[in-house]
Amino acid sequence: MDGFRIPLGTWVEAGVDWVKDNLEGLLDVISLIVRTLVEGLTTLLVDAPFVVVIVVAALLSWLVRSWQLAIGTLITFTLLVGLELWEPAMQTLALVVVAALVAVVIAVPLGIWSARNATVRAVLKPVLDFMQTMPAFVYLIPAIVFFSIGVVPGLVATVIFALPPGVRLTEFGIRGVDAETVEAGQAFGATPAQILRGVQLPLALPTIMAGVNQVIMLALSMAVIAGMAGADGLGKMVVEAISTVNIGQGVEAGLGVVIIAVFLDRVTAALGNPAEYPSSLLGMLSRRRAARRRAVATAEPVLAA
Repeated sequence: MDGFRIPLGTWVEAGVDWVKDNLEGLLDVISLIVRTLVEGLTTLLVDAPFVVVIVVAALLSWLVRSWQLAIGTLITFTLLVGLELWEPAMQTLALVVVAALVAVVIAVPLGIWSARNATVRAVLKPVLDFMQTMPAFVYLIPAIVFFSIGVVPGLVATVIFALPPGVRLTEFGIRGVDAETVEAGQAFGATPAQILRGVQLPLALPTIMAGVNQVIMLALSMAVIAGMAGADGLGKMVVEAISTVNIGQGVEAGLGVVIIAVFLDRVTAALGNPAEYPSSLLGMLSRRRAARRRAVATAEPVLAA
C-alpha cells in the first residue's frame, strides 16, 4: 500500500475545469442574475433615506412581532447610523436576503419532493449531510474559480451552506402532518396537489418557517466568509480588521452583524405563527377574526331558534 494514494483532489480539479470550460455561458448568466439582484437591493436600501428604511423595519417588526421589537429596531438601526455602519450593514442585509430567498426557493420544493418520495429522500440525505458538514471555506474555492472575486462567489457559497436546514425542516414539516387529516382529504376526493396546498403546507408552515429562520441565520454566519471572497459589507470590514488587528473596527462590524441577525431572527420566527405574538398587529387581527367567528357561531343557534 506504500505510495498508493487516491487522487480525489485531482479528479475534483478536473471536474471544476470541465465545468468552467464547458458551462461558461451558464455561469455568466448566473453571475449576471445574482449581481443584478444583490446590487439592485443594495442600491434601494442605501439610496433610500435611512430614516425611511428604519421606520419601515420598525413597522415590520411591530406588524409580525411586537411594539417592543419595533422600538428596539428603531434604537439599534439608529445605532448603525451613529457608528457610520449604515452602508456596509445594508450591503450585508441585501446579500443575506437574496441568498436566503434563493436558498428557500430551492429548499422548499426539494423538501416537499423528499417528503413525498422515499427514493429522493434516500439520495438527498447524504448530500445534505455532506453540504452541512463540509467546512464553509471550502465552498469559496470553486466559487471563486467559477465567478472570480466579488459578491457572486460569496452568495453562491452562502446558498450552498445555508440550504440543508431548509430542505430538512420542510420535509419534516410535511411528513409530520397528521396522517388522519391527509386521509380525510383523500376521502373527500381531493387530489394530491390539493391536499398539499390545502392541508399539508398550512399545517407544516410553522416548521417550514423555522427552516427559513435557520437558513437566514446560517446565511448571516457566512457574512465574514463572503467578505473574504470580496463581497462588500460588514464581513469585509471584519476581514480587514483581522488583517490589521484593528480591535475597534472588528467589534463595531461584529455588532452590526448582531443587530441585523437579531432583527431577521425575530421577524422570521414570528412569521411562522403570528397568533403567538398578541402585541403584534397580525396577532391583533388574528384575535379579532377569531372573536368574530365565535360571535357568529354563537349567534347562529339563537337565530335558528
